Amino acid sequence: MRCLFETSAQSVRTHARRYTAIAGRSSYVVLQVRRLLCSNTGCDRRTFVEQIDGLTTAYARTTPLLREILEKIGLALAGRAGSRLASTLGVSVGRSTLLRLVRALPDPPAGMVTVLGIDDFALRRRHRYGTVLVDMDTHRPVDVLADRKAETVTKWLTEHPGTQVICRDRAGAYAEAARTGAPEAIEVADRWHLWHNLAEAVEKTVASHHHCLKKEPELEPEPSIERTASEQLRMAAEQIHATRQESSILAVRTKRRFEAITTLKNEGIGIRTIARQLGLARETVRRFYYASSVDELLGAPRAGKPTMLDKFAVHLHQRFNDGFTSAAALYEELQALGYRGSYSSVRDHLRPLRTIGAAPARRQVPKVRRITSWMLRHPANLTDDEQIGLKQVLASCPHLEATAGHVTSFAEMLTGRLGEQLNSWMSAVSADDLPHLHRFVRGLDTDHAAIRNGLTLPYSSGAVEGHVNRIKMLKRQMYGRAGFDLLRKRILLSS
Repeated sequence: MRCLFETSAQSVRTHARRYTAIAGRSSYVVLQVRRLLCSNTGCDRRTFVEQIDGLTTAYARTTPLLREILEKIGLALAGRAGSRLASTLGVSVGRSTLLRLVRALPDPPAGMVTVLGIDDFALRRRHRYGTVLVDMDTHRPVDVLADRKAETVTKWLTEHPGTQVICRDRAGAYAEAARTGAPEAIEVADRWHLWHNLAEAVEKTVASHHHCLKKEPELEPEPSIERTASEQLRMAAEQIHATRQESSILAVRTKRRFEAITTLKNEGIGIRTIARQLGLARETVRRFYYASSVDELLGAPRAGKPTMLDKFAVHLHQRFNDGFTSAAALYEELQALGYRGSYSSVRDHLRPLRTIGAAPARRQVPKVRRITSWMLRHPANLTDDEQIGLKQVLASCPHLEATAGHVTSFAEMLTGRLGEQLNSWMSAVSADDLPHLHRFVRGLDTDHAAIRNGLTLPYSSGAVEGHVNRIKMLKRQMYGRAGFDLLRKRILLSS
């Protein structure tokens, strides 16, 4: 209903008070404004107070400038931290007010996105995930979705046409959404994820062939009595160590899971049903489901992980052979040398040595992750000792030597944008006896076009990964059940 205002002499003048702080003191400003009367008898509101642009707003308890300041504080620090900062600046405001101001902000216009980056992030790890969409030309997020389902991403792509390039990881849901929602767009697989997946395959390969490095080279045609005794001592120590590894909690659990999953697999049950019955993650079941034997899964646990005691092992063995067998005394001695581990680690390390009565004199075999790191790093970034160690490792096992060659070829193809060499590289890997790399190659074959584009085109998902890391920081500032809508506002407006 249209209102008619009277601005004649019948208008009533009134005083409006606006509280503020001047020089740290509580003050207020008195304004003299007009109160306008409506002559329409059908209007619900008979009077209207005149507003001053830039200073007052109807029904507002703050000025536009102060509201803008509080909105920026809420976007940067969320509720409680923002309330503490505002109090320090002389503005008393509650955390709920800050959150309400952030929620009331309008979403920025998405517009047409030519190059789109897609990735997921955890709202609650292993339970709930979201999806962030980033404009790769401006490196700014354009939208945040409440899940990572293919249907949700497909709907967004359909509602926002014009996407020509989609940068994504190798998740099947995003690949399906790209093919359905933007069939004409070019899909580009992220190079970091490709290198990360290759590193996982290389680590498993090194773990499965780590036993080759423990074999001593035969330098003498006829071993002496001292060498025979040392060899027997070494074999006895390795036997005790292997027995402890086979009876470890991780090894026993792996064997039980492999037997249970293999039994269900032979009955014709699928991966999803097995994961639901056993209460395991689908990726875990898939790894056991396609494993040829339990030895393939026990490669890494048997090889062992790097520990803080590794670089003190030689000194510890020498002292033990000299007659110093007290674990407490040796622990204090190692602490003086810089050892920062626990006493129980030293005690458990000495336990098999007490069984055989002495510590075997043997060369130190590098751990699986250290060897993997040597293979994956550029030769120019390796020290002289690391280069010598890598050469010794590769000379001890032809399978690891072949693996290192494939890693070097893939790195050259990835950094040089030589995607046309992908097929030949996959054929070369398939020709060698490297089961873990074969599985990596089969994964490349299922998403061949996107991977080849990732190894050829200059597009990358680096900006998306940066926003995912920023989202993790924003989540840490969220207290209680603040809600997905608030996190979405902060992602879109605080970048």
